[in-house]
Amino acid sequence: MAEKQANPLFPSQVALDEAMELLFSDIFRSHENALYTLAFRLTKDDALAKDIIQEVFIKLWDLRHTISEIENIDAFLFKLTRNKVMDFLRKTAADERLKMAIWEGMSQTLDQPASGLEQKEYHIVIAKAIAALPPKRREIYRLKMDEGLNYQQIADELNISRHTVKHQVSFALQSVRAFILSSFKLF
Repeated sequence: MAEKQANPLFPSQVALDEAMELLFSDIFRSHENALYTLAFRLTKDDALAKDIIQEVFIKLWDLRHTISEIENIDAFLFKLTRNKVMDFLRKTAADERLKMAIWEGMSQTLDQPASGLEQKEYHIVIAKAIAALPPKRREIYRLKMDEGLNYQQIADELNISRHTVKHQVSFALQSVRAFILSSFKLF
């Protein structure tokens, strides 16, 4: 019996898998740093940014057989990264401990030296974001963030429920984040 010869017009599955791995490695190497920078700028946390990028590339690996159908891989990866960050921010909004950890991380990042122009621009954008909040929400936000009062202290001071304070702080944080993201046009 004659052995079956490989047909060069129809590569073997092994050859296709190897080609897919090479393509994936190339995409990973060429996009990893830019995606990490984006995730880090949005989360202000090195470990979290790395986790998000890992999730992005796991998702891409799961979709590896359809990579050729993606028209703009850059836009696809940036959107996937943005969505993973937004998923994290939604989860954070529901978890008080996570919120405080992110806030502390952002505060520490802001305390690190940056160019005077960057700091000034960032503070202007934050001030505009806070000013855009409805008056009562703005007052609750400032009591929480500027004066460091807890939910119960704010509730007592404003004669409202603790639950209302918690929701207003969450809505304020979401609004401020959205304003910052739109102001810096990261996407």
